Amino acid sequence: MLYDAPRAEAAPPGMTTSRSGLVRAFLASLTGTALEWYDFAVYSAASALVFGDLFFPSEDPLTGTLLAFSTYAVGYVSRPLGGIVFGRLGDVIGRKKVLIATLVLIGAATFVIGLLPTHSTIGAAAPIALVVLRFAQGVGVGGEWGGAVLLSSEFGDPKRRGFYASAAQVGPPAGNLLANGVLAALGVLLTEDQFLSWGWRIAFLVSGVLVGFGLWIRAKLEETPVFKAMEAEHSRPEAPVREVLTRQPRALAAAILARVAPDVLYALFTVFVLTYATDELDMSRGSALTAVLIGSSLQIFLIPLAGALSDRVNRRLLYGCSAVGAGAWPFVFFGMVDGDSWGLLVLGVVVALILHSLMYGPQAAFVAEQFSPRLRSTGSSLAYTLAGLIGGAIAPLLFTALLGSFHSWVPLAVYVAVAAAVTLAGLLLGRDSAAAVDEDAQLVAQAAA
Repeated sequence: MLYDAPRAEAAPPGMTTSRSGLVRAFLASLTGTALEWYDFAVYSAASALVFGDLFFPSEDPLTGTLLAFSTYAVGYVSRPLGGIVFGRLGDVIGRKKVLIATLVLIGAATFVIGLLPTHSTIGAAAPIALVVLRFAQGVGVGGEWGGAVLLSSEFGDPKRRGFYASAAQVGPPAGNLLANGVLAALGVLLTEDQFLSWGWRIAFLVSGVLVGFGLWIRAKLEETPVFKAMEAEHSRPEAPVREVLTRQPRALAAAILARVAPDVLYALFTVFVLTYATDELDMSRGSALTAVLIGSSLQIFLIPLAGALSDRVNRRLLYGCSAVGAGAWPFVFFGMVDGDSWGLLVLGVVVALILHSLMYGPQAAFVAEQFSPRLRSTGSSLAYTLAGLIGGAIAPLLFTALLGSFHSWVPLAVYVAVAAAVTLAGLLLGRDSAAAVDEDAQLVAQAAA
């Protein structure tokens, strides 16, 4: 069957979900993911701004930037490993244990990057070590997302899954906001030489404190009611990866394809836009970072609103209409900022991230409800990480290569339009929420009986 959806049996009585437990789960999903994405985003911003010179020195600035973005892509390439390992464990040993492990992994990798000698000190060993640590970051993030989505959505009312699942979706813009804010503050407080010499390291070392805070929150959580029901009835899968691939291939394909456009759009307007604004529009690094900062701050509120809206209207329709807008907007944006107006740059980034929010808010619920509860951690994690390979991983590289080859923004805009078409195909393959909502409603009602 393309959409196999086995139902779990009744859990033992007394398994209740209090409102305080739901709030803790929502905050743990949001803050933990935000902290991990702080780590990931600070690396992404540093790739665009400083890593090309410090770890990949080259006479051609474009080549140095391209190589720096290559290590950015490594973080996406390693995600499927994290999705397979930690996604599987989320269905076998539980969501909470996995989320603690992923937080420790990515936090440690980021902290060590802040201590790493540069190419001028240890030569080729510097970029090699950077790639290894970036790989570890990607493994952690690959295992984080699926568990964080289920942590909040499986504690909440299944009929409001769009809102509750969006807690994990707020993490990336919140982390991006924090990362770019720290980098922008360092850019203002330090001279160019100070920032390139040692200032950028502060943003990575701060990760140790932030991850400690995230661990404190997650350690206080209980396991989700849905997983407790699976555990009590011994219905946990023995080979969840194989089951997803053989019993739910259409669900997996739909979830993967649906994620492509949001990843590509986000890479353009939070990562590559920093390079485009500084190199092509001759704006300062601080001006470009501030534009992204403004757009990301709005997303913190827009994403949960979009998730809540998707609980009231057809989720796929909202997602699809937003994907169409995302495919069209770069044609407007690049023509609009073909000058040196910072105000127009801010407007362009804000509109793009609004469209991204309207896709990204409902995305977690859409992906999760493609899979049956007992395979949901594995299926969601696989979809998230595999989509990253064809979406966010190669996007900054392609944007840089296309601009360098054609010296025009038109191929960049066409690329985003193609990504939007891919997402629309995924939405057409997917299913609406009714069946999955009924399954979880039954589980939670039985658990609370």
